[in-house]
Order: sequence, then C-alpha cells, then structure tokens
Amino acid sequence: MNYDYTYADYVNKKGIAEIQTLEQDLGLTLLAYYTPPAPAELSDDQLKKVNALENKLCVRLVAYGKH
Repeated sequence: MNYDYTYADYVNKKGIAEIQTLEQDLGLTLLAYYTPPAPAELSDDQLKKVNALENKLCVRLVAYGKH
C-alpha cells in the first residue's frame, strides 16, 4: 500500500511497517488516526442522505464531527 505522508507524517517508516505486519497477520486493513475522531450523531434525514450517496457511489462513508 502506498502512503501519503502529507497528513500522516507522525507515523515513521518503522511504525508503518509495524501496521502493515499487523494487517497481514490479521488479514485486515487498518486505519491509523492521530487523534481518535468521534463519529457524528446524525439525524434520520442526514443518515438517509449519507446512505443514498453510499449506494450511488458504492462506498461506505463515515461522518465525523468537526473539531
């Protein structure tokens, strides 16, 4: 996996290698966050809009509150 260091410059190459090793061991993809974000609490209307866009784009979206 290629990493963009622009926003993740706090994870050095050794840390990335450790994450990749754990990904291989678990058979999963891991995402690293500098500050754990809190998922946003969505209204029913907001959730419907997010779900509609997910279905249209065939992706999963996660909504976070602004800091």
